[in-house]
Amino acid sequence: MADNNPKQDVAAREIVNTRVFAAPRERVFAAFSDPQQVALWWGPNGFTNTVDELDLRVGGRWRVTMHAPNGANYPNDSIITEVVVPERLVFQHLGPIHRFQMSHLYTVEGSGTRLTWRMLFESAEEVAKIRTFIAQANEQNFDRLAAHLARG
Repeated sequence: MADNNPKQDVAAREIVNTRVFAAPRERVFAAFSDPQQVALWWGPNGFTNTVDELDLRVGGRWRVTMHAPNGANYPNDSIITEVVVPERLVFQHLGPIHRFQMSHLYTVEGSGTRLTWRMLFESAEEVAKIRTFIAQANEQNFDRLAAHLARG
């Protein structure tokens, strides 16, 4: 049964992670918008990536194959729906496993940048099954991004 409160409905379908990085907003945004950089840090611990396409314009594609430590490959396909350099990026993750809208918000905070990821899934039931795993994987992703940014 659907909830009649839209805010509660969104909260039940959403996973949010946020962190402040010790780097200027332009540098944090570039770490995602440059295919060579994103290949170095994207994904949870132990993953490597092959970025097949990263066309950051409305209607552009982001296709990446994530390579798990156990040798499994996870192709991902997304369509970019909004780009405001260096403030905001939104894309629709088309699968193959999960479908969701991902919003990246890059906010200046002191001398650093607060990056907020909002993942909005199609159903609260799906989120209930994966919330803990995805939230932890996103934190590992943030750890890898922080290490990448620290390397310069």
